[in-house]
Amino acid sequence: ASLATLLGLSVFAVYWWQLGRFLEDTDDAYVRADWVALSPRLAGYVAQVVVEDNQPVKAGDVLVRIDDRDFIERLNSAQAQLQQAQAAATAQQATLQTLDAQLREQQQRIAQAVAELQSGEAEARRARLDYVRYRELVAQQVASAQHLETVSASQSKAQAALTQAGAQVARQRAQLQVVQARRQQAQAQTLEHQARIGEAQANVALARNALKDTEIRAPFDGVVGQRKVRRQQYVTPGLPLLAVVPVQQAYVIANYKETQLQHMLPGQSVDIAVDSFAGAHWHGQVESIAPGSGAVFALLPPDNATGNFTKIVQRFPVKIRLLPENDDASRILPGMSVIATVDTRQGRAHGG
Repeated sequence: ASLATLLGLSVFAVYWWQLGRFLEDTDDAYVRADWVALSPRLAGYVAQVVVEDNQPVKAGDVLVRIDDRDFIERLNSAQAQLQQAQAAATAQQATLQTLDAQLREQQQRIAQAVAELQSGEAEARRARLDYVRYRELVAQQVASAQHLETVSASQSKAQAALTQAGAQVARQRAQLQVVQARRQQAQAQTLEHQARIGEAQANVALARNALKDTEIRAPFDGVVGQRKVRRQQYVTPGLPLLAVVPVQQAYVIANYKETQLQHMLPGQSVDIAVDSFAGAHWHGQVESIAPGSGAVFALLPPDNATGNFTKIVQRFPVKIRLLPENDDASRILPGMSVIATVDTRQGRAHGG
């Protein structure tokens, strides 16, 4: 018996020296998962609940459908308003093109009037020279006074034609300014119609998004839980309908004492024993250590500067990632209690 006891103590001492003293374990550990509660983005009556309780779903699967009849009509109305705005913009663009053509035509009219003005100036110059020449001839009694009267009348007629041509040029230029003003107004109206098209397109996009939001889809792979929604239920934005739990992405949060963290580092291997499965073990890896103890992030953190002080060993949450060794990992569900044992030999080897 003494030899057996001595042998047992020797074996335990060897185990403790080689492995046991490097292991840090805690039973204050639980399985967690970043699950999400799904809520509608709009109000309405539930038309269909596609999933059942505890049903596995894939990312993008439809979970709940809200009655979409009103939203379809809103989309049709928005599309009709968009078509109306586009038609008005097309008509306004045609008006703008017509005014551009009128501008070109008016510029040609101005060029024609300027040419007539130049011709009138030449004719008035010729008539004035004729009048001067015949007036000298009449003074020398070489030409008759009657012919001088005819030349004088021609000069007056040419001057009147010149005045009329100048007035026509001024009139055509004024008409050009009117057409330019109308074109500027039409261009401003074109910009207004384009803005209305943009607004109508935004309304169509909003209506399409609202119609799309009538289908509540799974954000990731997981299992349905907390299904509270029922058919014909009136739901409002922000009302929790159901939850999707990514059981395949579960991890462990182990709350270690501060005296156990001296040699603990990210990347160290972890042995995980789940209370629900006696004798079964899973492997994990330390992913990160919380930047503060649980007391720091508590709703009412303790204030040790008041009253009598009693030292209490604090605990720090350590996140442990489960290694995907086999399909049994899916059996570990969020909320299960586990015993996590970290092998800190790597940290001691680095002088931690």
